[in-house]
Amino acid sequence: MNSNNIVFSEDSFKREIIPLLREGLTVPLTVSGGSMEPFLAGRRDTVYITPPSFPLKKGDIAFFERYSGKIVMHRVCKVTKDGYYFVGDAQTRLEGPIPEKAVFGCVRSVTRKEKTVSGGFTWYFFEKIWIRMIPLRPFCLKLYRSIFRKKKHAD
Repeated sequence: MNSNNIVFSEDSFKREIIPLLREGLTVPLTVSGGSMEPFLAGRRDTVYITPPSFPLKKGDIAFFERYSGKIVMHRVCKVTKDGYYFVGDAQTRLEGPIPEKAVFGCVRSVTRKEKTVSGGFTWYFFEKIWIRMIPLRPFCLKLYRSIFRKKKHAD
C-alpha cells in the first residue's frame, strides 16, 4: 500500500472528490473496504473513478450516495425504470433502487495486485459472470478464501 494514501470522511469525500469528477477528471482512490472482494481488496487495490456516462449497464462498478449520505462503490446488478440496483462482489443482497442522480462516478480501470487493468479475463469474469452468480457467492467465496489461505501459508 502506498504510504501517501489519504482516508476521506464522507464529508471530505464529497467536498474533495466529487468536484474533481464534476470537472471531468479521473480520480485514483485506494479501495478501503471488503465488499468488492475478491475482485478488489481493501488497502491493496486502486480504482480510477471517472464521471459517469449514463445509462449504466449491468456489471458496471459505480460510486453512489446512499439516502443516509454514505458513499458506496458497488457493481450494478439490475437496471429498471426506477433506478439502479447494486451489489458488492462479496455480497448477496441487492440495494436499490438508487436514482441516477445519486450516482457520481464510475470505475473504468483498476490497479489490482499491482497491475493496472480495464479489461481482460478477470475483469470480464466479474462484470459478466460473477454478477449472475449471486446465490452461489457464499459457497464460492468460502472455497476461494480456503484456497487463498492455503496458498498464503505455503509461501
